[in-house]
Amino acid sequence: MSELLKQGTRIFQGQEALLKNIEAVKELSMITRTSLGPNGMNKMVINRLGKLFVTNDAATIIAELQVVHPAAKMVQLACEQQQAEYGDAMNLTMVFCGELLSQAESLIRMGLHPSDIIRGFEKAVDKIPELLESLVTETIDEKKDLDKEQVERALYGPIGAKLIGFVDIFTPLVAEACMAVTPEHKILFNVDNVRTAKILGGALSDSSIVNGLIIPRGAEGTIKKVLNGKVAVYADGITTAKTDAKGTVYIETADELEAYAKTEEEAMETKIKEISEAGVNVLVAGGTVHEMAMHFLEKYKIMVVKTTSKFELRRLCQAIKASPLIRIAPPTQEQIGLVDYVAVKELGSTTITVFKQTEDTSQISTILVRGATTNILDDTARALDDGVNVFKAMQGDGRFVPGGGASEIELSRLLTKIGEATVGEDQYAIKKYAEAFEVIPRTLAENAGLDATKIISTLYARHEKGEAKVGVHVQNGEVSETKIIDHLATKLSAISLATNAAVTVLRITQIIMAKRAGVNLPARNAGGTMGSMDTDEHY
Repeated sequence: MSELLKQGTRIFQGQEALLKNIEAVKELSMITRTSLGPNGMNKMVINRLGKLFVTNDAATIIAELQVVHPAAKMVQLACEQQQAEYGDAMNLTMVFCGELLSQAESLIRMGLHPSDIIRGFEKAVDKIPELLESLVTETIDEKKDLDKEQVERALYGPIGAKLIGFVDIFTPLVAEACMAVTPEHKILFNVDNVRTAKILGGALSDSSIVNGLIIPRGAEGTIKKVLNGKVAVYADGITTAKTDAKGTVYIETADELEAYAKTEEEAMETKIKEISEAGVNVLVAGGTVHEMAMHFLEKYKIMVVKTTSKFELRRLCQAIKASPLIRIAPPTQEQIGLVDYVAVKELGSTTITVFKQTEDTSQISTILVRGATTNILDDTARALDDGVNVFKAMQGDGRFVPGGGASEIELSRLLTKIGEATVGEDQYAIKKYAEAFEVIPRTLAENAGLDATKIISTLYARHEKGEAKVGVHVQNGEVSETKIIDHLATKLSAISLATNAAVTVLRITQIIMAKRAGVNLPARNAGGTMGSMDTDEHY
């Protein structure tokens, strides 16, 4: 082979290549494994830009890691696909894939061929949909009106996994915010309609919900509060008109200067007066508001709010049902947005403007999150985002299975029986696939400081008696039924993606690496000597 390829090419083949890939994926999964569950530990990640993240959210951790190993990168892409489709269970995908490859490694060392392992894994994953459907304990019918208590039960798991001490505060808030903006056809629910406003200061228990939108800045003038507002939204700033071509105006006397300025003022006042006569009492500008325009807006008692974010402007139009205007002209009644209450408030050191609807007419809901540090606010926002994504997922499929490791132990028990009834070498892979499901309850117990071996054996004993809802109760350290339920489609997707990623890694039997092109650059800490770019330390 060395004579066939260019000098400098590196080759790994057979069991050596396979085990190197498996080891890389196992190391990556161990990073997020200790962050699984409500007692998951935080990771401190500093990305390439120097930004600090302190979080136990697997999606954030994996996104900020610069994974270079090709096999680990494939698993990372599978996790990102899970996050894109369902917005939750990314850690389950990563941990389960790492455990599958760990179980496969033991089979390879026993002498089993990778093809037999792959065939057994594929047979096992084909049984998962049928087995999971048999474990369904609760169903939310998308054709019926939403029940808040039922929605809260569904959201308790994903939110509690990151906010264990505050789950009873935030679960009702997320449920109320999601239900407020759910359209008649529930499948059309948009996660972007539930916003999160992070305001530094106070405690997490001070968080609240606003049926409308919050802009994180105050009003421009002296008017700070308007009831029954009629809002005109302008995509650009409110400034004096400019000519298309350059022109020169010669002014020789003071009277001419005064007349010129007066003409400009009259033109601006005419525009503002026409806007006021249209019934507008709140004006939102997407750019700078000229001092002269500000004077006349104050004169006609119009509240002025400026925002430079085009996305924020679009959401505001959606919340109040307004149409953005390009030029400074009086809006029609169809273009004016209606809002029950607009007011400037001070929360801690932050000034905000609240656009609030007293009735359920807004298409946007905002959860106002308070917290002592930016890291707490960011982590809370990620937990709320997981809850909103689960609400979105259950509009398409409202089936739920027992959480807290209960469904994983039951799947392990049922798959083990299937493996024992299978003839041939596939049975070893099916049994190992079943054993891999133990990693979830085991990790939940380990992260909670419990005796994992005792917990697993107790779970199997209880499940053998037919108690399929029994899982790990991490708060009291017991094995019992919990309030946690997991979304079936989300869990099924995570298991399928993890299995596909593991099978893809197991199919790799040869690694051929060409010498990297380019000029050698100095190593970072090489003391002036020339370092090599083709070290390929990830192998």
